Amino acid sequence: MDMPPIVSPKEWDAARQELLVKEKELTRARDTLAARRRRMPRMAVEKEYRFEGPGGPAGLLDLFEGRRQLIVYRFFFEPGVGRWPDRGCPGCSMLADQVGNLAHLNARDTTLAFVSRAPHKEIERWKARMGWEIPWYTLTDSFDADFGVDEWHGTNAFLRDGEKIFRTYFIDARGDEAMGSTWAYLDITALGRQEEWEDSPEGYPQTPPYEWWNLHDEYDPAP
Repeated sequence: MDMPPIVSPKEWDAARQELLVKEKELTRARDTLAARRRRMPRMAVEKEYRFEGPGGPAGLLDLFEGRRQLIVYRFFFEPGVGRWPDRGCPGCSMLADQVGNLAHLNARDTTLAFVSRAPHKEIERWKARMGWEIPWYTLTDSFDADFGVDEWHGTNAFLRDGEKIFRTYFIDARGDEAMGSTWAYLDITALGRQEEWEDSPEGYPQTPPYEWWNLHDEYDPAP
């Protein structure tokens, strides 16, 4: 291996400070991009979609679980993919293993759900095998084709206004690599992290950072 040189502590710190300038530029650029996402136009979801979940048939509105925002990841777990039925898509499984505790997303009025074409009993078996607790539903119609995830994985973000649903953002391919953390998910939603430092349109819900953060088992129950 052609390794970088060995240097003194002073030289190492100087090199790190030089790179830190670029890292801060990247952080600011990422914040700017997230601010543009919060200004994306909304697309009304006019079609009725049906899923099968642990409680039986469900509509897209049910996947919100009463919250204002919904993030849906298309996980390839179905006949013909990977080592079905023993396991799902390796890349999708890697993403699922990275998902943080959902209580933090829920505290920001946001639900994360997975959808696949596997029968729900197979989904429940696979979830138990892997120790995943993400809500997960069986696709029964054209939802995947309509939202760009029929032949590839991807993450769609939705916003609810009463019973009206709007598609607000979509990422796929390498965009999904960053998914898993609370921050990465909130940054693709219409409302963002909902913290006061963010550049958001007038009237968006915002609270001071840090103050809403809590241990995952100490959040107040949702109203």
